[in-house]
Amino acid sequence: MCELMGMSANVPTDICFSFSGLMQRGGKTGPHCDGWGVAFYEGKGVRCFHDPAPCHSSAIAQLIERYPIKSENVICHIRQANVGRVSLANTHPFTRELWGQYWTCAHNGQINGFVAGPGPFQPVGNTDSEAIFCDLLNRLRGQFAEQPSQAELLDCLTNACAGYAARGVCNLLLSNGEWLFTLCTTKLAWITRRAPFGPAHLRDVEMAVDFQEHTTPNDVVTVIATEPLTSNEQWHACQPGEWHLWQGGESTRQGRLAD
Repeated sequence: MCELMGMSANVPTDICFSFSGLMQRGGKTGPHCDGWGVAFYEGKGVRCFHDPAPCHSSAIAQLIERYPIKSENVICHIRQANVGRVSLANTHPFTRELWGQYWTCAHNGQINGFVAGPGPFQPVGNTDSEAIFCDLLNRLRGQFAEQPSQAELLDCLTNACAGYAARGVCNLLLSNGEWLFTLCTTKLAWITRRAPFGPAHLRDVEMAVDFQEHTTPNDVVTVIATEPLTSNEQWHACQPGEWHLWQGGESTRQGRLAD
């Protein structure tokens, strides 16, 4: 299986520390050596980096590790291929435009034989993950001519996700730059950091940081990952079917998929 990482913050924040831990799992401490990608939202724009090479040895990943790109919403993915060959086209996260916004998605799981429903969004690569993303956008575009209210959007989104989850494993990160939606069907964990900040130690590499030195008392930052990234903090495990909508580092809406 692949691994996911996302971030939601109330101020532009870099993910260098968390990314340093995740990239070790991309072929060094973990088997996810079939490519990686990350998307940083900056206002209405999105800055994306992809590489089909193993993350831990990727020169592009080493740039991201050292270059403090600040964002309020981030999606990252390291791949262990099960559907679709190892290629740049098959690296997550995938990005499309809808309603004048860049939508970005990364998926961990497998739904065998999945084909996107009819509509303008079609996969470029040959992964089930990209097909799920395109199918989801086709459903939204087919139901709403323009951007709906958040409640209407979530209702359509969670109904679609319930159908995907019924067919296979569908851990998901999705964002339009305004919020970050997370879905757990098997494994996902999160931690929210706020004042008083303290030190954190990565699990996969000898590295620690004292967040008090890099934050203000008003900062709120939530990191979501397939597996906890630090060893000295209390992460919260999501339950199967649990979803969250994160804005400004806070879970503003949450629920469980209907059976």
